Amino acid sequence: MTNDLMPTVFLPHGAGPCFFMPWQPADTWDSTAHWLRELLPTLGIRPQALLVISAHWEESVFTLNTQAEPDLLYDYYGFPPPTYELQWPAPGAPELAGQVAQLIEQAGFATATEQQRGFDHGVFIPLKLVCPQADIPVLQLSLRADMDAAAHIALGQALAPLREQGVLIIGSGMSFHNIPLMRASLANSTPAADAFDHWLAQVVQLPQHERNQALQSWTQAPGARLAHPDAEHLLPLHVVAGAAGSDRGATAFHTVAMGVPLAGFVFGTQE
Repeated sequence: MTNDLMPTVFLPHGAGPCFFMPWQPADTWDSTAHWLRELLPTLGIRPQALLVISAHWEESVFTLNTQAEPDLLYDYYGFPPPTYELQWPAPGAPELAGQVAQLIEQAGFATATEQQRGFDHGVFIPLKLVCPQADIPVLQLSLRADMDAAAHIALGQALAPLREQGVLIIGSGMSFHNIPLMRASLANSTPAADAFDHWLAQVVQLPQHERNQALQSWTQAPGARLAHPDAEHLLPLHVVAGAAGSDRGATAFHTVAMGVPLAGFVFGTQE
């Protein structure tokens, strides 16, 4: 890629407010937290804005949070009281929202706006580490509730011009998201978990057409439905892959947490 294009990023956002509370074992999320803290320095970039697609927001049409000063939505349950007092007062990006809506509509998709919903934990929990100063404008964009893989790739393709304007497109999800297996830490004894992890790592490296075809048919991958009984934590990857265009991806981070393999991917690098 060229220097005037932002990369696109898929990051694992962990389990609830995991980075900001005690956990057992205590080091479960340390490597993920470290990678998130070092993400922007490692990429060598200072984005003008962040466009974030979180697994935790679904709407009937692609919907944009147009607030200038969004609150936080503590959309997790049963965690220690201090985790409901976390703050991350990043500004919104209402002007960017208008441009993004236009790009999406030009691609043939309906859009809507939201002016009351706060940033959910798929946004503020990882980005509190990525950008602790909360000084970069953030625009959150929903998934579409039908979970159509091809539509989310096409959404990313529509968003690609934003990379020329210093907008870092981030997909916030999990490369593996099977809650019962994670709670039981059983996936590390399940070969299918590693099979899907390996498949994803190979797919992101493929040329654009092959990559997008594979992601569109992700349910046919080995271990796919064990890794993702539902699609919402994977589809943010489809968006950032679509936005990557001809830039190939790479595994920028890999760990095992709660017994499951987790990866972060970056498409394109600053040279």
